[in-house]
Amino acid sequence: MFFSLLLVTFLLATAVSFGVVRLFDKPIAAILLRLIQDEISEAWRRYIKFAAFVVGISGGVRIHQLERYISVPHKDAQLLVLNAERWTLELYRTVIETLQSIAWMYLIFFIFALIAYVIVRGFEMRPSGTTPGER
Repeated sequence: MFFSLLLVTFLLATAVSFGVVRLFDKPIAAILLRLIQDEISEAWRRYIKFAAFVVGISGGVRIHQLERYISVPHKDAQLLVLNAERWTLELYRTVIETLQSIAWMYLIFFIFALIAYVIVRGFEMRPSGTTPGER
């Protein structure tokens, strides 16, 4: 039963990650193309997609939490039983934790992208032929 739960949570986290990565693929591509303006932006886009999958799956499949079903945390504790209610809870946690992990990763990406965008816009708006500090 434990191996089934592990496999199902992995597949569910992968599916949720796939959906989120697909949802944010075009906006991230547009942001990177705007900031980098080179073919290397495609490599960065692929890396961010890979990172989102890794973060989403590792956040959704919580190995330490699943260990409760195969070993007791201390001597007097009982082993948890995988019944229908626990399955439902674990699947719900998998979806929520996957979304939460990817959301944090994308938040950090978008914060740095916003900072980079402000810097790029600052250089674009500066009159050509002047150096910083000159007017």
